[in-house]
Amino acid sequence: MSQVVSLDDRANTYNRLSLGAGHGGCVLKAAVWASRLRWSAIVVVVSLMLIGCTAIARADALSSAPGRMFQRQVVWCLVSLTAMFVATLPNYRALCRWAYGFYALIMLLLLVVYLFPPVNGSHRWIRFGGIGLQPSEFAKIAFVLALGRYVMLRQSHRRLLGLAAPLGLTLLPVLLILREPDLGTAMLFLPVLFCMLFAAGARSGNLATLALVGVCLSPIVWLQMSREQRSRVTALVHQTKPGDHPTGDRYHLHQAKQMMALGGAWGSFLRGDAVEDRAAYHLPESQTDFIVCVVTERYGMFGTTVVLGLLVALVWQSLAIAAATREPFGRIIAVGFASLIGVQTAINTAMTVGLAPITGLSLPLVSYGGSGLLAHAMALGLLLNIGLRPGFEVAKDPYRFLNLKRSPPSRLQHTP
Repeated sequence: MSQVVSLDDRANTYNRLSLGAGHGGCVLKAAVWASRLRWSAIVVVVSLMLIGCTAIARADALSSAPGRMFQRQVVWCLVSLTAMFVATLPNYRALCRWAYGFYALIMLLLLVVYLFPPVNGSHRWIRFGGIGLQPSEFAKIAFVLALGRYVMLRQSHRRLLGLAAPLGLTLLPVLLILREPDLGTAMLFLPVLFCMLFAAGARSGNLATLALVGVCLSPIVWLQMSREQRSRVTALVHQTKPGDHPTGDRYHLHQAKQMMALGGAWGSFLRGDAVEDRAAYHLPESQTDFIVCVVTERYGMFGTTVVLGLLVALVWQSLAIAAATREPFGRIIAVGFASLIGVQTAINTAMTVGLAPITGLSLPLVSYGGSGLLAHAMALGLLLNIGLRPGFEVAKDPYRFLNLKRSPPSRLQHTP
């Protein structure tokens, strides 16, 4: 004897029982929600935020003009953690309907930034009183959602010419962010594009051809870069001799390496300051772009290894969520968020040791900054959301065209 069970009917029955049970039903739903969350990933997120706060406090203490960055970062951590948990509550599949609209809104905000006065020569922020919003941080989320919807609905990305539309979705925010200028954030989009397309089934040969075309077009990108952005690239090939006093971007790199050397193996937290000269600890943007250097100075190479290990664990957890998800939209955006965290971590750490240009890119969940912290927390909240709902659809091809309006409920055949 067989019985046909509808997944939608089962969910509706559960909702009716929960509503009828009153407060008991709410407690039941909360218990189920808490039991299915990936608390290991949440522990990693909180640990990174705590380490970031202590590093920011250390950078503030070493600064010649201490501010209130530590207190502000604590507030932003609380706000971001709240946003992360809130992002786990609604069904993430509803975002599929609004992915293109959210993408268009963020692209509009990337133009609105020019209506506000520049800060340090860059048009990156939209100001609301004393609070600044950086749309480029949220552009990363919008891009992942829009690209996830596009590759879910089509198979054209498996052909070489079919990669034109995903590339267009990528280049639009890249060009807008480059004009701010913000080279660091703009560098993230293309690697994330390749990771998502590969996960969606794009052919490796086509991706390699696309990468070759990008290399051939790099002179055009070089011409579009500002003078400051070019100097950050050329600073990589200039070697600093002992006793030299470099200036400009070479000074940033020199001071970054020096501060990391001062930390040694265990850092000043255990063995005290290495030198008494405060000038040796001077590092511009130490709370944001060069937070890894502060972590190394305070906790040594051991502390830096712990931070990088936690970030690798977070990427691993994200990929595990993607692997466990059978629903195509959820799987693709999970890969997108995982690659986003991994690529940003790699670029930030590489620039501090002279393996990549100094691009003004923060370290996820560790560096100071409200917009970046909030954006990453929301992305991780969506990842946890996907992990809560790893549902699947009965179909031959998981990347087939889907009807987003209303499809009949999927049915599973169960035979006792």
